[in-house]
Amino acid sequence: MHKSKAHRIALTLLLAMAASRVGAAAPDKARTLCQNCHGDNGVAVVPGAANLSGQQKEYLTRQLRAFRSGSRQDPQMNTVAKMLTDADIEALAEWYSAVKVVVEAPK
Repeated sequence: MHKSKAHRIALTLLLAMAASRVGAAAPDKARTLCQNCHGDNGVAVVPGAANLSGQQKEYLTRQLRAFRSGSRQDPQMNTVAKMLTDADIEALAEWYSAVKVVVEAPK
């Protein structure tokens, strides 16, 4: 098996185990799970992961629900999102949308 594929599978399993403990838990626990790839404040720490900070609440809610339903596909996100309740999704979207982002255009 290719090393990066094995790494992705291991990460997916790790996230699934962690997500199974989230359920209807406090938003902080769900956010802790997100931090593995999306960073402490929603700035991605894993290549290919999205920056979540400052995104619109409606967009984040729609995307998490799409991952949960399977209408949007990503192995890690589908696994994690299936463990999130509607309340978890709303709380996560609220928190990440409230993070202030400073944008600076290139010179």
